[in-house]
Amino acid sequence: MGVADYYSKWKVKSTGKQQEPQLADSFYYFGNADNRYHPVVIVPYVPQKQDTVVAYFEHVRQRRTALAPIKKETLLTVHGNVIYDLFYQSNVDTPFVQKDVYQHTVQTSLELTYKDNYPIRINFTTRMSNSSLFRNLTDFNLQYTSRDFKNSMLQKARNWDAGKYAQLEKLQQLKSLIDAKQLELDRYKKTKVAPSLLQQLVEAREKAYYARIKDSLAAIAEQHQSPQPAFAPPAIGRKGRNELQIPEQYTSKGQSEKEKADSVLLRLNEQYNSLSKKTDSVQRELSGLLISYREQEKIYNTRKSALTDILARSKDNKELADNLKAMNLPDSVLPAGYKHLLAIRTVGIGRMLVDYSELTAKNISILGGQIEYNPGYYFAFTTGKVDYRFRDFIFNESKSKQYLNLIRVGKGMRNGNNVILTYYTGRKQVYNFNTVPDENTGTANLSQQIKGLSLEGRWQLNSNNYVTGEIAKSSLPTYAVMPSEQHAALDGIFRLSDHSNEAYSLKMGSFLPRTGTRITGVYKMMGANFQSFSLYTTGSKQTGWSVGVDQSFFQQQLTISGSVRKNDFVTSYQQTNFRSNTVFKSIRATMRIRKLPVITVGYFPSSQLTKMDDGSYTENLFYNLLGTASHSYHCRGLLMNTILTYTQFYNKQSDSSFLYFNSKNLQLNHTIFANRLTITGGGAFATNPEYNLYSGDGNLQYRMASWLNVGAGVKYNYQTVYRLSQTGYSGNARVVIPKLGEIAVMAEKAFVPGMQKRLLPSNNGRLTYTKTF
Repeated sequence: MGVADYYSKWKVKSTGKQQEPQLADSFYYFGNADNRYHPVVIVPYVPQKQDTVVAYFEHVRQRRTALAPIKKETLLTVHGNVIYDLFYQSNVDTPFVQKDVYQHTVQTSLELTYKDNYPIRINFTTRMSNSSLFRNLTDFNLQYTSRDFKNSMLQKARNWDAGKYAQLEKLQQLKSLIDAKQLELDRYKKTKVAPSLLQQLVEAREKAYYARIKDSLAAIAEQHQSPQPAFAPPAIGRKGRNELQIPEQYTSKGQSEKEKADSVLLRLNEQYNSLSKKTDSVQRELSGLLISYREQEKIYNTRKSALTDILARSKDNKELADNLKAMNLPDSVLPAGYKHLLAIRTVGIGRMLVDYSELTAKNISILGGQIEYNPGYYFAFTTGKVDYRFRDFIFNESKSKQYLNLIRVGKGMRNGNNVILTYYTGRKQVYNFNTVPDENTGTANLSQQIKGLSLEGRWQLNSNNYVTGEIAKSSLPTYAVMPSEQHAALDGIFRLSDHSNEAYSLKMGSFLPRTGTRITGVYKMMGANFQSFSLYTTGSKQTGWSVGVDQSFFQQQLTISGSVRKNDFVTSYQQTNFRSNTVFKSIRATMRIRKLPVITVGYFPSSQLTKMDDGSYTENLFYNLLGTASHSYHCRGLLMNTILTYTQFYNKQSDSSFLYFNSKNLQLNHTIFANRLTITGGGAFATNPEYNLYSGDGNLQYRMASWLNVGAGVKYNYQTVYRLSQTGYSGNARVVIPKLGEIAVMAEKAFVPGMQKRLLPSNNGRLTYTKTF
């Protein structure tokens, strides 16, 4: 490097008096210090007979490691909501006729998590009304289910961190070894390019070079003092850097100085070559460790993915517990007692749903307690008051007291192969006049003391097919025995010769993976005197069956579901004291094609409940045809949604004394989402054999602020024949108050179907308070 090059590099003007040095090499020095200096120090150029020294100073600031906050374990975490709702109707919709009805509802749903591992749900509801028809209800439920516990573990598995758990010790050891080898490799590489070693190599090569020149000059000078031999041109080779081949006749003297310089250069070359070999060796070791680390990391990621699959796809909780144990997971993912917690399907008190088998207790709501435990053997116990008449949530009438006690024991998993024995007892209300002695419907005659035994078996043929069979025998109802033998009615369970109090059930399910077909079927037969909490007692021998098929086409773009059934015994308002041969059919098809409307068409039975007088109700069954087309799309930068709905009721005027009988209805709704403004408009057309009804409506919802929404709407109705034009309107608002909750209000003037086939005005209002935490 010359003077001009040196100063031009650092943008410093050189003086004309300065001369270039004899040696053009530079020496760089790197140092560390804790005190503050400029990052680079440039030593002024001073001509030297040997070398020029340029010193560098580099100060590396140490990064301060942020301390991770220690997460404090919370004993109890609570999330949920509280809702209060006040609803007012000036006129109640069919089938009741009442005015100025208020209904107050208070409801809360809480999700409690104990020590971040054990989930519990609490629900509370109370409903009060001034109506004589609607019952005042107060319910609560405290329940633990293995489903909630499984979901909690699944969430933890998704957040599972590789650097926190002991089972990753091998992966951590590999990482530590890789870091050590990387440091060693960096040290070797740094030594190879260290300025001191490079400078020594440069100096050694220069000394060897100049030693050869001096030796050749000395040989030439000596030659002038002695007779000169014939001159031969010197051989200049390119075997190495700065290697000059001197003829042998000129190198007879001065070899000691050359050999001395060459020995130093040879030693430095050997040192440099040794560093290169060590660097290559460590590099190969590091590459092998990195490959091993990636393999272990892949295994870990596969293991983590397998954990998620195990939690999501295990066919039962026993299989899940066994798979989790084999994975040797930490306590932070698998809390203490997880096997027993997974085996507890449910345990709770309060309002509970009992759903066991076709012939014992199915879809029964009780107020009591329930536990179901299934680690490999099966045990279940339920006791409580049946204060709802099965699906009766509205009628406020005198009724007899009902209760249920049930115990189940068996072997196997509930959702797998099993054999379960069930004993049930309790008191049940009867409904059909054919089951009431002397047709006396007094409260004292509306209940029967019953008990029964059931043996159920389930065979899982393979992962896609199963069969369930059940046989049951109950006590005899009091109306089926002589008055002198009514004390022995409960002993009818042991009368093996009497088959009138027996029932049989067969259920199957199948899935065909190749075609994607799912098939389910149920067959039930019950004797005239069979009693249970699953079926309504009819007083006559009955059979019931159902078959359902689900099939998808065109890569699941089209799904068709169809079913047929005969007698499901789910309502007491159908007069079933005779043998019924009615078969109900239903079919539904749904088509989903990307960027096209979603189209659904269904044909299925429906029902209407009508109050005949103060003490009786009837339920009429008829078919419905329903079709919908729904599409969401963007137009001119706005999100829009359009829904077209067609409904047809296949009932008669005798089935309904109100507005909609054998009617056809077509309705179109369109919604535009324009930032803060939501615009909804629609029209409807309804026709029946006697008149037509036209209606149109519009609604605006505007978000004035993040805490305030307001809206208003109007609806117009025109009824032909009677030539009635009626206009209704509505308004609503929603206010969000920080730390307090959300308050929503609604008021509307609407119209409901009334007597004499006319629409009656109804003023409705609603006030709702919601707090979520």
